[in-house]
Amino acid sequence: MIRRRTPLDGAWVVEMERRGDERGWFARTFDRAELGFEVVQANASFNAAAGTLRGMHFQRAPHGEPKLVRVTRGAAFDVAVDLETGAWHGVELSAENGLGFFIPAGMAHGFQTLAPDTEVLYLMGHHYVPEAADGVRWDDPAFAIAWPEPPPGGRIIAERDASWPLR
Repeated sequence: MIRRRTPLDGAWVVEMERRGDERGWFARTFDRAELGFEVVQANASFNAAAGTLRGMHFQRAPHGEPKLVRVTRGAAFDVAVDLETGAWHGVELSAENGLGFFIPAGMAHGFQTLAPDTEVLYLMGHHYVPEAADGVRWDDPAFAIAWPEPPPGGRIIAERDASWPLR
C-alpha cells in the first residue's frame, strides 16, 4: 500500500501494490497502522447512472468520520473539502485503477459517477450519527469544485444534497 500526499492536510491517495501471477493479483487495501484509524463500519452505495452526484457530506464534531473510499465497480470523481480553508481535492477512483482516497474527520466528502452502475465502498472510522449529519452545497462558489462535465441530461442529485446551505 502506497500513500500519496494531496494538497489537503491529512488526506491521502492510497495506491494498492498489486502482486500478480497467472491467477490474477493480490493487494493490501487497508492498514490501520499506516492510515491511523480503526474501521468501525463499512458502507456501500450503488449508482445506476453516470453523472450521479452524492455530497457534500460530513458529521459535526465530536462525531467526525475519517473514511477510506474506493470504487469497486465503475468510476467516480471523488472530492474532499477542507471546511476550514475551503480548499478541495478530487481524485478519479475506479475499479480499474484501484485507488483509494483517505479523507480525515472534519472534511466534507462527495463524488460524481463517471460510469453507469458504479459501486462505492466506504471504510468508516466512526459510526453514523444522524443528528450530527451535515453538508455543504456541491456547487458552493466558496469552494468552486471543478466537477466533470455532466453527461447528457445533467446531474442526478438528491434534493437534500441540492439544498445544503452555501457557506
